[in-house]
Amino acid sequence: MSTTDAVAFWDGVHAARPAAGSPQPNARLTETVTGLPPGAALDLGCGDGGDALWLARLGWRVTAVDISAVAIERLAALARSHGLGEQVTTHRADVAHTSFPPGGFDLVCAHYLHTPFDLDRATVLRSAAHALRPGGRLLVVDHGSAAPWSWDQDPDTRYPSPREVAAGIGLVLQTWAVERADAPRRVATGPDGRTAEVTDHVLLIRRTA
Repeated sequence: MSTTDAVAFWDGVHAARPAAGSPQPNARLTETVTGLPPGAALDLGCGDGGDALWLARLGWRVTAVDISAVAIERLAALARSHGLGEQVTTHRADVAHTSFPPGGFDLVCAHYLHTPFDLDRATVLRSAAHALRPGGRLLVVDHGSAAPWSWDQDPDTRYPSPREVAAGIGLVLQTWAVERADAPRRVATGPDGRTAEVTDHVLLIRRTA
């Protein structure tokens, strides 16, 4: 399917739910980043913007990217309303088919970068790793199970392990090191307030040189 189809799909997903007034950051981001010195961050697939806003409040300069214009417009307005307009830069882009955001980053986060459309995730994540400055980290958090409110309820969906994701990216060990690769569980809250236990696949890669 085309990029136009993907844009229409994700615009529809975001438009179907009310704009979040105070979106919360992902748990795996807060446990990973707390204590790190702020720098330049890239949020791939920023969605409602909870991660971008949380990072900005800590002093990070955040480039937030999403394929959905609805998500990007809402986040830009929200950042301004929270006094974070100077800290958060938004871009609507399909990173699978357009050029990767320019610049060097101390943190790149990709939370639940899943889609029903064709996406060469390995290439996108490889570009993300190459965009890191020395000492910078790439945090990839994938679904390890489907929540009841997920758009993907296919029982045949397979969730690659963090080690499989790392192998697929194909990074040179002398330049990048895997700092974390595990599958923790947590209780998540859906858009309608329901809760469920879910599994995250967490991969943390640091650029060493």
